Amino acid sequence: MKTFIAELEQVYKKDSSGLVAEYLNDKGGVWHFHPEYEILLNLKNNGTRIIGNNVELFDEYDMVLIAGNVPHCWNYYKTGESLPENHSIVVHFPLNFFGNEFLNQHEMVKVRELFAEAEKGVAFSVQDAKTAEKILTSMVSHSGIDKILDFFHLLKLMCNSTHRRQLSTENYKIGFERPANKIIAKVLSFIRENYNKHLTLKDVSNVADMKPFSFSKYFKKYTGTGFIEYLNQVRANRACYLLRETDTAIHDIAKDCGFFSVSNFNKQFKKIMGISPRSYRAQFRNI
Repeated sequence: MKTFIAELEQVYKKDSSGLVAEYLNDKGGVWHFHPEYEILLNLKNNGTRIIGNNVELFDEYDMVLIAGNVPHCWNYYKTGESLPENHSIVVHFPLNFFGNEFLNQHEMVKVRELFAEAEKGVAFSVQDAKTAEKILTSMVSHSGIDKILDFFHLLKLMCNSTHRRQLSTENYKIGFERPANKIIAKVLSFIRENYNKHLTLKDVSNVADMKPFSFSKYFKKYTGTGFIEYLNQVRANRACYLLRETDTAIHDIAKDCGFFSVSNFNKQFKKIMGISPRSYRAQFRNI
């Protein structure tokens, strides 16, 4: 079977404005980066998102802020051939949209702190996201000063959020290093497409065209985590979705997600999620 490798892409907007707000109808799955900062509010989907070296399940009313040049992608779990229309709202803006003098004013200290956090990716609470929905919807339809005012209302909401959290780990290396990013992009794409198979360090190092020992150090340098830990996180996140959304037997889920031993699945799942697969599923059942 042919493997399609997604590469990092720079996203350019034809819109001449510095602030772009729009609905999304794409299918996701493309690992990419762009110089603009991004705010994305998911309204109608669930799946797995990857921001930097963070891999997490997302659901409705998932909102994140990402700094420029941070690689990211959304892998949607589809129940049919297509995704819901206008499933997300996205905002793109360059950091120089504000101008250095304005951004450096004392009144903008909270904004500067927020943007610094965005270099690791920032996630907000469901309540924050629901409050932001009205503002973002207005931004899509507004133009000129009205859109800018909406944007500042959104910034105020994000700056004042007491439930926001950093996504990537502290040792995640962020930087515009295109050759390194291309290699990591190929590797992460390969893992996402083959996580349910028996993958070894040698298999993945071959994708990067490197020796296993060198690749292991390289992977940890640019993602902040080891290959096995990352692979188990991807597998566990997929397992979470199946445990929550289906009635598939746990031993079948283990196999479907690349854990070929139920005992190892239970061990790794509990290590990552803090509870057993059975207990995780029980949270979403009326029992």
